[in-house]
Amino acid sequence: MSFGISKMEDIYKKRNGKVDEPHRHHYFTVLIINKAKGLHKIDFNTYELSNRQIFFVAPGQVHQVIETEKSIGFAMVFSNQFLVENSIPLSFIDSLNLFQNYGQSPPLTPIKEQFDTIENFTKHIFRLFHSDVNMKSLSIGAFLKLLLIECNNICAINPIESDIDNSGDNLVRAFKKGVEDHYKKEHSTTFYANKLHITPDHLNRTVKAKIGKTAKDYIQARIITEAKRLLYFTDLSNKEIGYALGFNEPANFSAFFKKNTQLSPSSFKKNEIKH
Repeated sequence: MSFGISKMEDIYKKRNGKVDEPHRHHYFTVLIINKAKGLHKIDFNTYELSNRQIFFVAPGQVHQVIETEKSIGFAMVFSNQFLVENSIPLSFIDSLNLFQNYGQSPPLTPIKEQFDTIENFTKHIFRLFHSDVNMKSLSIGAFLKLLLIECNNICAINPIESDIDNSGDNLVRAFKKGVEDHYKKEHSTTFYANKLHITPDHLNRTVKAKIGKTAKDYIQARIITEAKRLLYFTDLSNKEIGYALGFNEPANFSAFFKKNTQLSPSSFKKNEIKH
């Protein structure tokens, strides 16, 4: 599956209003919500569902929609492959501030005019998806790109501007990739700065300017997110999870987890499984 779009009200009807289980996808998910009540949990952070919201879920994130009534809106999913095949470079997605893989993923809350524009793009995509016009995928890709640019322009942190130098974007992309490859063993900003041949200070400044948090915050958010996923989806002990994430002592892992979440790993697991 490389692209799909459904009406949220149809998904609700299909499930008879039953809550979906927390699950993870290997593709990008965008929810364009006109009206809703309930909660949306993304990587165990909880956000209130309301009117005129847009949620972005990155591949690998755990999410769960808990509706207390039927939502009106659209759920759209697309894969890396779809982007590549329809002339949307992955670097374009990376340079947006929309898909925050780790840490907080709050919804965008556009004003009415902005929301109407985004909803119109979505309706075009929905119609195209259910038609058999020529170059259907390319047309969907073009509207998707417009929709993402419009959403990005609403973002509070650094919308893409022509005068922002690209080297910063490239640096942040290389840093994120480095973290993805090494976070299970390497937890220090210095390690990643050395790999990029820059000072830790320079790395922190650039990352903070581009994504609103320091390199250290980003690394820690990545480790915490993985710890939560392992606690929720596996039967590994705290000790095993600690070792898997590069902590020599189980106590160090528990202290790190508690400092970042205010809960011990065991309490987190109990709380999440119970809900």
